[in-house]
Amino acid sequence: MRFERVARRLQTTSSAMNDGGKRSSVAPKLRWRAEEIVNQEGIPSPRSRSALSRQEALKLLHELRVHQIELRMQNDELCRTRADLNATRARYFDLYNLAPVGYFIVSDDGRIMETNLAGANLLKIPRAALVEQPITRFILKEDQDVYYLHRKQLLATGQAHTCEVRMVKADATVFWVRVAATAQLPLDSSEPSPPMSRVVLSDISEHKQIAQAKPKLAAQAPKAQKRRPVGAEPRRAKAGITRTSARKTVSGK
Repeated sequence: MRFERVARRLQTTSSAMNDGGKRSSVAPKLRWRAEEIVNQEGIPSPRSRSALSRQEALKLLHELRVHQIELRMQNDELCRTRADLNATRARYFDLYNLAPVGYFIVSDDGRIMETNLAGANLLKIPRAALVEQPITRFILKEDQDVYYLHRKQLLATGQAHTCEVRMVKADATVFWVRVAATAQLPLDSSEPSPPMSRVVLSDISEHKQIAQAKPKLAAQAPKAQKRRPVGAEPRRAKAGITRTSARKTVSGK
């Protein structure tokens, strides 16, 4: 009877592990594979006719062996999953922290929750000092209405939006950025969480300077082209006439 109680306890533990979380579909496969390994290693099965006299002991031994192998296989699976997570984390570090643009996680009330190295370098402020700071603190006052409307549309529609605003660095330098924001879905949909947004800041100051200089260059181009023929061609014509007259004088014609 004691063997039966232990066997039932093992079966209950195994069933609970099989029913736990997202591994419910994987655990039965592990159980089946563990059964196969036990049979291959020569552990007598309780169904064996020659073991009927020791049925309870063999059944308990079988359950213990299967349970042991199942745990070992689950541990191997966890080790593989951990290795995959470490590789993913390394790729995430390269893609996120070493990206050439600033990435920000912004809360529903506009506070910076997280940023990458490029974002901190963009504002010339350490990453730790940016956490919990309102992102509008670094937007030029004249452009805050533009950002407000941009964020309002993002929260209302949940679709990606972009805008261009001027921001201020820690040394009071003003620069242009393109703001691209998307809504961030919660990691665990079963638990309610406040809405977050992913904000990408790209420095477009050089592009803005070129765009502002283009009208001036376009206005100056016709004047420059007009001045060159007027000043250059008569001189060339005069020089040609003088050389022709000199040749005629020398030849006596």
